[in-house]
Amino acid sequence: MSIVYRSSAQRGQIWQDWLAEHAPDLPFYQWPETGDPSQVRYLVTWEIPEDLSEQFPNLEVIFSVGAGADQFTSAQIPDGVSVVRMIEPGLMDDMAAYITFSVIGLHRGMPRYLQQQQQQLWLKHEAVAASRCHVGILGLGNLGQASARVLTSLGYECSGWSRSEKSVAGVTSYFGDDQLADFLKQCDILVCLLPLTDLTRGILNHQLFNQLPDGACLVHAGRGQQLNHQDLLEALDSGKLGHAVIDVTDPEPLPSDHPFWKHPGIWLTPHIASETHPESSVKVLLDNIRRHQQGQPMNGLIDMQRGY
Repeated sequence: MSIVYRSSAQRGQIWQDWLAEHAPDLPFYQWPETGDPSQVRYLVTWEIPEDLSEQFPNLEVIFSVGAGADQFTSAQIPDGVSVVRMIEPGLMDDMAAYITFSVIGLHRGMPRYLQQQQQQLWLKHEAVAASRCHVGILGLGNLGQASARVLTSLGYECSGWSRSEKSVAGVTSYFGDDQLADFLKQCDILVCLLPLTDLTRGILNHQLFNQLPDGACLVHAGRGQQLNHQDLLEALDSGKLGHAVIDVTDPEPLPSDHPFWKHPGIWLTPHIASETHPESSVKVLLDNIRRHQQGQPMNGLIDMQRGY
């Protein structure tokens, strides 16, 4: 049995060298090389190639190279093939760092100070204690929990919302549609780390923003299709929202004339909040392959009907 890898060539070379040393029984091919297609059991990719079942008739597992698998559709996955998303320490650490940076920056008013610098204004503003700044995290999966752990350690009051009930130390948990309004009404800073599903597509819209406290801020590092751009601009321009840190958009990159580029209330980053680390992610991949070979549950297994 063999592995076919279809993503960044640089990362693929690191994985190929490491696996050659630590798992010589697993031939590793970088696309478009595949070896004997009938021997391919594992495909590592961000996008599904066409005619997958014909190309690899004995494929058993598709591994996403990222934290999500919403780029795959059920129609693309052959019957009996499992889908696994990437869960690795480097990816979670990166996301927790990005969310923490964003929350601290918004809490301490850094966008306003940056604007003052451009205007040559030397003007101090009241610094509110972290314990008085309530951070709400939409999506309490691995990335949300990692972010919450760091924020609570810094003294922030954190709550989290998810579709199903979660228990995270130091975090007040809300779940289900019935508890969403109670969650939103107390969020000084709202962080979106939701997976993309039919239920979360477009969720960041005027209806949600209107349930936040006036002047609340947004950090969006979930998926681009979850954000209604016009609703965000209107919320910022009306003062309903104070500022927004946006790492994901739809499309990516944004057109050159898109208002996000120059809006004073938006910090825009080019989808860099969290990226898979080659050295640690290949170990996660091999661990999951060994689990699969031994009939054990794999970490990050996706329910394609739910989308996560």
